Amino acid sequence: MLKGFKQFILRGNVIDLAVAVVIGAAFGAVVTAFVKDLLTPLIAAIFGKPSFENLTVTVNGSTFLYGDFINALISFLLIAAAVYFFVVAPMNALMTRMRRGETPPDPTTKKCPECLSEIPIAARRCAFCTSAVG
Repeated sequence: MLKGFKQFILRGNVIDLAVAVVIGAAFGAVVTAFVKDLLTPLIAAIFGKPSFENLTVTVNGSTFLYGDFINALISFLLIAAAVYFFVVAPMNALMTRMRRGETPPDPTTKKCPECLSEIPIAARRCAFCTSAVG
């Protein structure tokens, strides 16, 4: 039982996931600090408010903290933009560059001329509409 657990823990994808979570948490803290300490005061200075945290509206005795929502929304957008521009886009470019010159793999399926279903290349008859395929 412990041998199986050891194999599970030492599998590459578990270690990669653990590293990703730790780095993601650290990166999230950096982006949150950037938003809270630099960007929010800058935007607030433009609109004349020192912080969005204090923006509230009261309706029938209930207080809505829409300033906190604005802070969270800005933080989310910045984190999403940072992940896209600093992780996703460079990795896509790297993968495209690595695949340059490779021939695509041979197809394993083809379309039936009658019903346009995906069928195996070697099929002589469509499994969906039973028409003969040449």
